[in-house]
Amino acid sequence: MKPIWITEAVYKDEFRVFLKFNDGKSGIVDLIDKLEGHIFEPLKDKTFFKNFKLNTWTLEWPNGADLAPEFLYDLISENEKVFSQK
Repeated sequence: MKPIWITEAVYKDEFRVFLKFNDGKSGIVDLIDKLEGHIFEPLKDKTFFKNFKLNTWTLEWPNGADLAPEFLYDLISENEKVFSQK
């Protein structure tokens, strides 16, 4: 697999973000159930969650929290599988 990174990120609502990757794949990720651990605790506040920025490869929050682009890419792929089975 070639290296992937996020080229666009747009807050949608709640804990959902639209992402577009350098290979053209795009979709919405819902991170409500993915915010585990000490560094992610502040992100459970929607106001703080919305305050992400796109660094050179992924989403990053003011407290230093980030998520691997591969992890986010896989979440979109999982969502596609669920929707295609319905």
